[in-house]
Amino acid sequence: MTEGLSRMMWELAEPVHDLVYFTPEARQAADEVGMRGFWMGYVALRAAPLGPVPPVVVTSAFYVFHPSRVTRALPDAWRYATVADVLAARQRGVGLAMRRLYGEDALRSARTAEAADLAWAAAEAADTAGRVLGAANQALDRPAEPHARLWQAVTTLREHRGDGHVAVLVSRGISPVEALVLKAAAGESDGALLREGRKWDDEAWHAAEAALRERGWIDDSGRLTARGVAERRAVEDATDAAAEGPWRALGHDATLRLADLLAPWARAVAAAGVIPSGNPVGLTGAPHSDSGGARPATTT
Repeated sequence: MTEGLSRMMWELAEPVHDLVYFTPEARQAADEVGMRGFWMGYVALRAAPLGPVPPVVVTSAFYVFHPSRVTRALPDAWRYATVADVLAARQRGVGLAMRRLYGEDALRSARTAEAADLAWAAAEAADTAGRVLGAANQALDRPAEPHARLWQAVTTLREHRGDGHVAVLVSRGISPVEALVLKAAAGESDGALLREGRKWDDEAWHAAEAALRERGWIDDSGRLTARGVAERRAVEDATDAAAEGPWRALGHDATLRLADLLAPWARAVAAAGVIPSGNPVGLTGAPHSDSGGARPATTT
């Protein structure tokens, strides 16, 4: 495999997946089935493939969220809507967002059908042993419409990669809060937004900063040291390696073809400003093929 191919595919697929978080259509679809506010919608839409499991399971899978962020959404969300309702809502909301951003002709094009089938083949081939969110998404039915199939496939691949990223963090002894502090220290996301969004208090955040300073990974100003840059690179390299399986299965040429098909979709999300700055995704600029291979950190 070409070095960096799994990262390139993440950078091209992540913006398409992120439509479920940052578009008004997805938010409205969640509201229409009874979700109460952004965070209940976020948690329910993302966790729905797992079924109505206890909040502790979702907290574990999401990794970087304080348990109270999840328990404010679950299990209440399942009192307002069934899992099937929420899964249908996310597919409907993302579909409407795609129609607005890309147009009906693009959604019905042969290129979209080809991209959907290639992405689905890669997602179907993903080894999900030990990857709970990846496995739950992989187990969902194959959507009939190509654009819906494409979105579900890239979502499976995204969660497969995220599961692998969590495994790397755990293996290197990087706690949920420390992972967020490192992202902020790298200048990829706003620290205050990360802390507030994931619902960590100042005490937990400062404790994580102190632990990372003790390791020599961040300095007194909260920025990455040379050692911190190297450690973060090692985490990302390990994440890339763990995410290569679907692309090896798909094959080099087919993967590059999918990259070519996904690039306009990713560019359209960037051009529309769908993903707000300071967010935890780390992909607010041009996609990989336009950015000289910049290396944002994997989101969880």
